[in-house]
Amino acid sequence: MIKLASGSSVNPSSRFFYGWWIVGAAFLNLFFTTGVIYYGFPVFYPAFVTALGFTRAQVTQGFLLGALVVGLPFGIFAGTLIDRVGARRVILSGIGLIGLPLILMGWMTHFWQYELLCIAEVIGYTLAGPIANQVLIAQWFRERRGQAMGYAYLGLGLGGVVSPLAANFLIRSFGWRTALEIAGAVILAVLFPVGLWVTRSTPFEMGLLPDGTIADDSRTQDLEPDGGVVSVAAAVRTRDFWLILAGATLILSSVNAVIQHFILFLKDQGYSIQNASHVLSALLISSLGGRVLVGYIADRFRKKNTMALFYLVLGVSIPLLYFARQPIAAFAFATTFGFSMGADYMLIPLVTADRFGLASLGKLLALIIMGYTIGQWIAPWMAGKIFDTYHSYRLAWAIFTGAGLLGAAAIYAVSSSSPNSPAILSGSMPE
Repeated sequence: MIKLASGSSVNPSSRFFYGWWIVGAAFLNLFFTTGVIYYGFPVFYPAFVTALGFTRAQVTQGFLLGALVVGLPFGIFAGTLIDRVGARRVILSGIGLIGLPLILMGWMTHFWQYELLCIAEVIGYTLAGPIANQVLIAQWFRERRGQAMGYAYLGLGLGGVVSPLAANFLIRSFGWRTALEIAGAVILAVLFPVGLWVTRSTPFEMGLLPDGTIADDSRTQDLEPDGGVVSVAAAVRTRDFWLILAGATLILSSVNAVIQHFILFLKDQGYSIQNASHVLSALLISSLGGRVLVGYIADRFRKKNTMALFYLVLGVSIPLLYFARQPIAAFAFATTFGFSMGADYMLIPLVTADRFGLASLGKLLALIIMGYTIGQWIAPWMAGKIFDTYHSYRLAWAIFTGAGLLGAAAIYAVSSSSPNSPAILSGSMPE
């Protein structure tokens, strides 16, 4: 029997580490909060355009407005709450604001209603989405953090694979209004029980250590809940914080612009909605392989270099969209872009934790995520405006190719200092 830092004892050979249940909970959270909203929701856009008369800019404007009006303040609020009361309570508070607005969207008739419900979705996503789940995994894992984050983010990828097909099936079977109501009800029915009965904010609450590690005197201090001493004020005065924010914003803006317009774009290229959904699902199936592989690579090589490499591949794959009228080109894009998407969100908390530690990780991720969330919804809106003006996405794809390359360069420029280095602790700018 081994004595833990909390004073309890455990036989490591006789217990399955509870952290993997946390990974399962995060998997489900990301499956529904991100997989459904980001990848399944665009399947409804053609119905909004046809039935409600929305323009292509308007269908993404609701989430843009939500990001601008409430995204940043609620992101900072969520990050502060996570650092103070733990991820579990924050996740539970956000689940209702994801499920209920989807149900109410089944009754909307005016654009202003759509805008208000999208704002509520953004608040729910901010509270129950990537910020809380990234901190959750970071608290439960240290040495195997990359693997754990990769498995959790399989939920996002799998949600993206299933959601377009499920949404298309529900729309054809029941109509788009009932389909939205079903999606919202399922989210509530699954995530509330998981949050209540499975999720725990830190291993220390259960008398455990990260990774299921055996405690000893030489390592106990390193495994304390804070995991580092870097303040937000010190971190934001460094060049690296802004490089991470800029790189993530450029890449994820490009990703979301492509994803949000992908069904509409393929429809313009002559694909049916059903066939376009199949191509989008192929893209997201490819992302599953990327998410598994990138987690293992990130645990073995420098995380910021892994992140930069995957971001570079993502950027250079976008020009394949110029040839998307040919199915072989569309699926080549889906495979390459999708695989490189394995690093889209999951490496951001890994690089941030490596660079600045865990003490203020919730607040730092809130600043980064809310920063790139605004970019994520400006980019699809901008792509919609470009299409509405020129009746083509060609200029948009060129812009987002450039953004992808710049984003990869920004991440590669991040230094490799530890969170306890003098430069970080003093908040000085690394050379």
